[in-house]
Amino acid sequence: MSTPAPTTVHGVTFVAIDTPTLGDRSYLAHDGDVAVVVDPQRDLDRVVALAAEAGVRIAHVFETHIHNDYVTGGLALAGATGAAYHVNAADDVAYDRTPISDGDVVDVSPTMRVRAIATPGHTFTHLAYALEVAPAERSPFEAVGVFTGGSLLFGATGRPDLLGAEHTDALVHLQYASAHRLAGDLPGHTHVLPTHGFGSFCSAGSSGSASASTIGGERCHNPALTQDEQRWVADTLAGLDDHPAYYAHMAPANAAGPSAVDLQTPAAADKDTLAARIGAGEWVVDLRDRTAFAAGHVTGTLNFGLDGQFATYLGWLIPWGTPLTLLGSSAQQVAEAQRELVRIGIDQLEGAATGSPDQWTERPLGSFTRAGFADLAHVRHHRHVEVLDVRRESEHRESSIEGAVNIPLHALLGRLEEVPDGEVWVHCAGGYRASIAASVLAARGRRVVAIDDSFDSAFTSGLPLAQAA
Repeated sequence: MSTPAPTTVHGVTFVAIDTPTLGDRSYLAHDGDVAVVVDPQRDLDRVVALAAEAGVRIAHVFETHIHNDYVTGGLALAGATGAAYHVNAADDVAYDRTPISDGDVVDVSPTMRVRAIATPGHTFTHLAYALEVAPAERSPFEAVGVFTGGSLLFGATGRPDLLGAEHTDALVHLQYASAHRLAGDLPGHTHVLPTHGFGSFCSAGSSGSASASTIGGERCHNPALTQDEQRWVADTLAGLDDHPAYYAHMAPANAAGPSAVDLQTPAAADKDTLAARIGAGEWVVDLRDRTAFAAGHVTGTLNFGLDGQFATYLGWLIPWGTPLTLLGSSAQQVAEAQRELVRIGIDQLEGAATGSPDQWTERPLGSFTRAGFADLAHVRHHRHVEVLDVRRESEHRESSIEGAVNIPLHALLGRLEEVPDGEVWVHCAGGYRASIAASVLAARGRRVVAIDDSFDSAFTSGLPLAQAA
């Protein structure tokens, strides 16, 4: 899914700022002079650079909700730019903000304003923001875009279960009503500008490959607007799946008031230091892609490559507060990982090393085989091997290899005793999660093969498949 090019409507330019590894999107909107920012990520330099490039002043920062999937940069951005920081008046936060409520209007310039719209569902205090412009002098204001946060997404909505099971039923009905409020109150040409829905686990339902939409388009294609409430609620609740464990730490951090980030280079870690940290049970994470890691790595290290949803899966698996050291082929790779991690509140790194595995250890390198589903089919004709499916339970139920043991990746560390003895072939849907799981098992001395292949290939490989549950 690509980031849409900046869009200009009636003199207002909308710039989307994607964070693909978290599946989120922030926004900068300006009239060539004054700008507003909505739901900024914590690494503010991206936003500041875009504003400087456009030659605009950031005057207002808006939060649609207290986020569950990342640590916000809103408070720090407002402090750095002198902007007003708009957070729902009903939210219990530990910092000064400009309180805003349903129906409030913020005048940004003589021809541009922002109107708050209560859209509970993803959270109880969720707000959407309609950006309204007056196309000509003394003409009436009209909505040209609506920042929907975790409310109305492209073909979906934000999930209603992140505040706990006891609130899910109430929130899912509120989400349905909020989607209909937006669709009923705003013109069809209004651009829909959601924060979630680009691979985020905050999405309930699939956003497909859409990168842009309008209220009119959602009226035609969004199930929340085309299905009756009873059916939509049932389908939404049935489709809810696991969400990353680190979400539990995000909302409290956002309510407390996140500080600005420090992206200084971590302290260098030498061979002895790395060996000591691995021996102590600390996490030493290799950032290289799964091909390089399988070919040779420091024994005891874990592989979370930067070519996938790095922060999502590392944050999901790591016991919160565990000391973390990064290994990268370059300083740039380490810096990229560090940027990803501060977005989910992992600010403190024990250190880092760059180069290649033979520069990180005196010991022989570890390695394991990569293979495809056709290789697995061939091997199973000749000898018995165990198959471990680390996809989520919902994926496994839909289709699976006969005899495969399903332990979702995010549950693996707590269920290692369930991994069968012997040689284990590990697969997911495309190879990224399988490599993480293979590194976890290899670090514990297990004989492992990582299937680096699309699960679609399993259907043509000759492997016997189990029937969908």
